[in-house]
Amino acid sequence: MFHGSRMAPEQPMTATRTLTAMLGNAQKLDGGSMYGNCPRPVWERWSPADDLGRIDLACRALLVEEHAPGSDSAPRRVLFETGIGAFFEPKLRERFGVVEPQHVLLDSLSAHGLSHEDIDVVVLSHLHFDHAGGLLSAWAEGQEPELLFPSATYVVGRSAWERASQPHSRDRVSFLPVLNALLEQSGRLEVVDGETSPTLGEGYRFHYSDGHTPGLLMTEIDTDQGPLVFVGDLIPGMPWMHLPISMGYDRFPERVIDEKAELLTDLLGREGSVFFTHDPQVGFAKVARDAKGRFSGVAWT
Repeated sequence: MFHGSRMAPEQPMTATRTLTAMLGNAQKLDGGSMYGNCPRPVWERWSPADDLGRIDLACRALLVEEHAPGSDSAPRRVLFETGIGAFFEPKLRERFGVVEPQHVLLDSLSAHGLSHEDIDVVVLSHLHFDHAGGLLSAWAEGQEPELLFPSATYVVGRSAWERASQPHSRDRVSFLPVLNALLEQSGRLEVVDGETSPTLGEGYRFHYSDGHTPGLLMTEIDTDQGPLVFVGDLIPGMPWMHLPISMGYDRFPERVIDEKAELLTDLLGREGSVFFTHDPQVGFAKVARDAKGRFSGVAWT
C-alpha cells in the first residue's frame, strides 16, 4: 500500500491519497504470445511455463482513495481497471486460462471493507476483456451478465472506445459487445480525448499509446513521492521494462518500443514510478536505468 498526496504545481495540498493494489482473477496465457519474438530460453528465466507453455499472469487493479483535508466524510474512491473478472462460461474460462471461477476483484474489495457499489469512478485504459471484463457480474447459467459498479462514472479514451465499438478482425475476439452496450445504457460513460478528465479533476493527466491498441489510456497520478503512471498493456510487468521486449498481441511492436522509451525516459527524469497490471508478483515499481542504459523497475509496496 502506498500513501501519497495529490498536488498541483505551486498549489496547496487539496487531498491525500491512499493507493492499494487490488488483485483480480489470475490468468495463464501462452508465454510465446506474451513475449513476442523473444526466444523461449530467455523469457522462461523471467516467467516459467507450465506443461502447456502458459505463464502466470495477474489481472491487477489500482484503488485510489482520496481523503479531503479536515473532512470526516467517506473518501472518493477511484478504481483503475477491473481485471478479467469471472464472466466467461466454464468452457471459455478454461480456453482463456482464467484460474478462479469466482469474481476475485469483488473478494479483494470486500477484504478491504468495500463493495463494488462504493466505487465512485472506474478508469479503463482500454476495453480488452482482461482489463474490463471485471465490470460484469460472474457467470451464472441461464442469466445475462449485469454491469457492476452502479455508482461509478466509467472513464475511457475516445480512440479506445471507437476501437471497441468497431474492432479490427485481428482483435475482435478481445472485446465484449455486451459490455459496450451496457456502458452506453448506464448513462455514466465519460469518453475523453485530451489530457484531463472533468470527473477525475486535478492531479490526474493522461498519456496515450497506440502500439498495443489504439488510444491506450495511461493515467498519471500526482503524489508527493513523484508521478505514478498506470501503464496498462504498454508495459505488462517487470520483464517488459526492457525496451526490446514486446507482446505478440501488440499491433505495432516497434511503436510499443518507441512509446516505452519516451515514457520511461520522461519518468526517470522525474523520479517516477509505474503500476503493472499483469506482473504476478509486482504492482508498483520505480523506474531505473543501469550503466548500459537498460530500463528496469525497482519494486516497492
